[in-house]
Amino acid sequence: MEEQKTPPTLEELQALIEMTNTLNMEIFYWWCIALMICIHAGFLSYEIGASRLKNALAAGVKNILAFGFIVPSVFLLGWAVYNAFPDGLVPRMDALMAGMPWSESMGPNIQDNATGIFWAAFAMFAATTGSILSGALIERARMSAFIILTIVLGGFLWLLAASWGWHPEGWLTVKWGYHDVGAAGVVHMIAGFFALAVVINLGARIGRFNEDGSANAIVGHSMPMSVVGLMLIIVGFFGFLGGCIIYNSGAQWINIYGQPTNLSAFAFNTLMGFAGGLIGAYLTTREPFWMMSGGLVGIISVAPGLDLYHPGLAYLIGMGVAAAAPLVNNLLLKFKLDDAVGAFAVHGFGGFAGLVISGIFLAGYPNMNGMAPISFFGQLGGALVMAALGFIPGYIISYILKHFDMLRVPAHAEERGLDMTEVPAQAYPEWNAMYGQSTSVGGSEPTSGPLIGDTKPA
Repeated sequence: MEEQKTPPTLEELQALIEMTNTLNMEIFYWWCIALMICIHAGFLSYEIGASRLKNALAAGVKNILAFGFIVPSVFLLGWAVYNAFPDGLVPRMDALMAGMPWSESMGPNIQDNATGIFWAAFAMFAATTGSILSGALIERARMSAFIILTIVLGGFLWLLAASWGWHPEGWLTVKWGYHDVGAAGVVHMIAGFFALAVVINLGARIGRFNEDGSANAIVGHSMPMSVVGLMLIIVGFFGFLGGCIIYNSGAQWINIYGQPTNLSAFAFNTLMGFAGGLIGAYLTTREPFWMMSGGLVGIISVAPGLDLYHPGLAYLIGMGVAAAAPLVNNLLLKFKLDDAVGAFAVHGFGGFAGLVISGIFLAGYPNMNGMAPISFFGQLGGALVMAALGFIPGYIISYILKHFDMLRVPAHAEERGLDMTEVPAQAYPEWNAMYGQSTSVGGSEPTSGPLIGDTKPA
């Protein structure tokens, strides 16, 4: 006679439910991480297309190397920085030690289903900052200088910014009520302002400006490749923003600050911000590169309030900020600043405007555990902190590299092309045999074509 199985106890059922929830959490973030890699495939494609033929591979290799150097930087130091510095510049030593590579949680551990998956998501956020920086510097920055800069930006600075403003106990949130659910400040502003500072010291590409200060167009070799790359970035952003929400086992989703939210709110406002951004940039430029980048501006500009905005308001915010972004890029050109892909206008300005606007529309929304509510001055102050945290280190480090002649390739190398001098390889070796030398500003003969407000953004 068959033995009857003993039914599970309540404790066993509870343990089974809890483990199921834990595994579901791991699976959710696992696929968010996979989607986030699409961001880097997108930047790779976009920046290759935005470069001239002689620089196409160099732009791609920089993106690949950024990924390769930033991920171990976050493992060796960045994760500890995020956990240890929510109070400012004085670390919490226990949290610092817990995030170091020799900690039990920083490796395979059957008792810890969370640390590795969250670390990986943060590493992907970090790699995004490196890709943002990469585009602004194409066609004249030394590969070695870029690697140094991207390690500092992605492996340290963004994690410090996240500890201050994207941590449930970060001082910006505790004291000022700073609210940045979708990382407009801690990722995009940090990278955008860092890139602006480096561009100031790096200087413009040869042939970019005339003696009278007017700008020449430097047109990338593949518009379709750039447009497809931008759309891939948008696809990846659904993983990026999925990583901005906390899976709360057995309860409602919460945002990074512990406030209740859900993926439905994120879906409404991400798509509406994206759509508004497309139209806003199209209305002011009629230009496909800025139209697609306007979609990205739209998402960034609504990112601080993804969990709270009405979708109609998200559409209008995305449209307005994206309409202004090309004008910001034109303003940089007036100062002879050659941000090759409009990285500051898209990420720096888009993030700043989004934070300030959120302070207007979300002021008074309560925080958790008695912390300060959202306020206009809290959002403005947080935006200024992010701008300074990105710009000042970026300027100092790039100035030092410039002083030692380590920031920029020599003029003859820039004229010849970075593919042959920095990689070395050719993206299209049959091109010269079939069509002769490709035209380029500062190369054989000036490129023709309209100014793109004034170049392709990313």
